[in-house]
Amino acid sequence: MQKNKKQIPKDILEKMKNYPPFYVKVWKACFKIPAGKTLSYGELAKKVGSPNAARAVGGAMRANPFAPLIPCHRVIGSTGKMHGYSARGGIKRKEKMLDYEKRNGRSWEAEKLGS
Repeated sequence: MQKNKKQIPKDILEKMKNYPPFYVKVWKACFKIPAGKTLSYGELAKKVGSPNAARAVGGAMRANPFAPLIPCHRVIGSTGKMHGYSARGGIKRKEKMLDYEKRNGRSWEAEKLGS
């Protein structure tokens, strides 16, 4: 039997129904990126079955109203460069969040929620 895996809360899943199915697919895949790890927009596009949709993935990340629970800060450019972060603090905050996760092996949202 598996241990309890982190899951998207039911209220967030319910709210996601108000968004395009592609965005929801991307957000669910993004949710699975472990703390301290990153994927490029292109890698995430491949994971959702749309290998040529890196820009569309960027659009989904830009529209993500569930950050940092849906950790769009873990999605970066193919060269490793940080691209926009739509939440307050922009790229500087994105870098800070990733740095925290890499150093501590713990998700930024878990730290902020005290779990």
